[in-house]
Amino acid sequence: MEQEKNVKKGGISVETEHIFPIIKKWLYSDKDIFLREIVSNACDAVTKLRRLASLGHFEKKDEEKYRIDVTLDSDERTITVSDNGIGMNADELDKYLCSIALSGALDFINKYEGENSENNGIIGHFGLGFYSSFMVSDKVTVESKSYDGSGAVRWTCLDSGEYTLEQSNRQTRGTDVIMHISEDGEEYLNEGRLREILEKYCSFMPVEIFFNVVKADDETLKKNNDEKKEPEEPKPVNDINPLWMRNPSDCSDEDYRAFYRKVFRDYREPLFWIHINADYPLNFKGILYFPKIDNEYESLEGQVKLFYNQVFVADNIKEVIPEFLLMLRGVIDCPELPLNVSRSYLQNSGYVAKISKHIVKKVADKLNSLFTNERENFEKLWRDLKIFVEYGSLREAKFYDRIKESVVYELCDGKYKTLGEYLDGKDDKTVYYCNDKSEQANYISMLEAQGIEIIFLDRNLDNQFISMVERENKDVKFLRVDAAVSDALKEDGEKFSSDGLVELFRKVSGNDKLEVTFENLKDKALPALLTVSEEERRFGEMMKMYGMGGDIKQPDGKLVLNSSCGVIRRLADSGDDGTPVARQIWSLAVMAQRKLTADELKEFLSRSYGMLDKLF
Repeated sequence: MEQEKNVKKGGISVETEHIFPIIKKWLYSDKDIFLREIVSNACDAVTKLRRLASLGHFEKKDEEKYRIDVTLDSDERTITVSDNGIGMNADELDKYLCSIALSGALDFINKYEGENSENNGIIGHFGLGFYSSFMVSDKVTVESKSYDGSGAVRWTCLDSGEYTLEQSNRQTRGTDVIMHISEDGEEYLNEGRLREILEKYCSFMPVEIFFNVVKADDETLKKNNDEKKEPEEPKPVNDINPLWMRNPSDCSDEDYRAFYRKVFRDYREPLFWIHINADYPLNFKGILYFPKIDNEYESLEGQVKLFYNQVFVADNIKEVIPEFLLMLRGVIDCPELPLNVSRSYLQNSGYVAKISKHIVKKVADKLNSLFTNERENFEKLWRDLKIFVEYGSLREAKFYDRIKESVVYELCDGKYKTLGEYLDGKDDKTVYYCNDKSEQANYISMLEAQGIEIIFLDRNLDNQFISMVERENKDVKFLRVDAAVSDALKEDGEKFSSDGLVELFRKVSGNDKLEVTFENLKDKALPALLTVSEEERRFGEMMKMYGMGGDIKQPDGKLVLNSSCGVIRRLADSGDDGTPVARQIWSLAVMAQRKLTADELKEFLSRSYGMLDKLF
């Protein structure tokens, strides 16, 4: 009992002089967000009033339009955000602004909507969000008049946390938040800077926002006396009905293209788009665009914007958008997420995980639909789609599993086939490909002469992709045309071999460990082929791609001498006199496989000129 008497209970209190410096420096990592928070609160005020009107608690005048005004007065060093929403009386202003982090939205919902209400559209924080204004201000004044007819009130607070609460002579319903900008916030007194922030964070908020700049008196008079110019009707800086909030059936192709140009400032036509309108329980909307790309590296700079009830939150949040789809462009609006969403929340949210899976499914469904229903158009787009499909397949196995039947491969003749179509009816599951039609032209022509189709894979990502396809299909093997001599190029008959030729070609190649073999080839005019191991070459290219190939020696390859060629048979009997011819054959084999180095080319040309001189 004695021990219990010594127990002291109480609540932890934080004095304002301690919390305000933290708010000013650490409330948000990006100070620009202060304007988003204050304008979002203004949107809340209007949304609440709209809701009260719909419930019969407030009667709005027909001619009155809801609006928000953001006014910059650089001479007075103020930024003012005004709304004609629900307003606050003295008790509410004292409750919501004098108690940090108390959410006025929660109180409103509990009072008017009930605990189980959904889709109320209230953004949410007239608490910490409001105090973001002190990140750029040394004083903030709030004047407000409630819809309930009570007297107007004024709240003024310094960045030290000291405030006054008094009556105001404000006559109209709504709220003004007047931010007196500090020296640290000097940059925000610039008109262009504020327009940039409004465009980034507020372009699609659900209440019309007007941006006003107070000009010097002489400029104003000059403008008013200019009778030649008709005053322009002020236009809101935002679109209150963004495309993603509309029904897809009400949107035209031009609507989608115009929205893409406006939001992403890309005047190249997008390849196509996906309009997502997910209902309960996911409840999110969005539009994803497949952009036109000029090279495979550009596509890595995608831009998927995350919104919360039409309020911009961030770009490219990989917990919501699968990482491989961040290469796309688009918007996703998730009203179930908190506005001030944290990374840890996203990583552990089951709702977020379901959104991510749904987006992957919608993208895969769209690709499959294009392949099935618009094959010709799908093939025209494939060169641009390929990077998305390959990267996505490598990043997420489930995505590849969904779209693998729709993956097509470009042939050297310009046609397209799926893997199944390429292998259809063949016992041999080898897929032949090239990555340079000019350098590998000799190999291509020989194989095509035997009825073998060649796939064209010319991008860095292709090697990784086909390696993955091989893992998924154990009996399938991709071979570059110069990786091996196909059985289709060989003919039956007794093979000719010569140890002397092996030594001779090792000598002229400068490689005493060169592997030399003999095959009977159908093309009797061809003396030799140089092949390079598929596995070794892929490994070397992969290491080079990741910047790790500096010390890795590229494979030397294997020289295949054509024992059906008369030149090779005669060369075997020539002894040392055949060395110039062997050098020429070696250079020709190398040229068919890769470009000659500068020294190799110089030697080859000199030797060729000398042989011509001897012939004539």
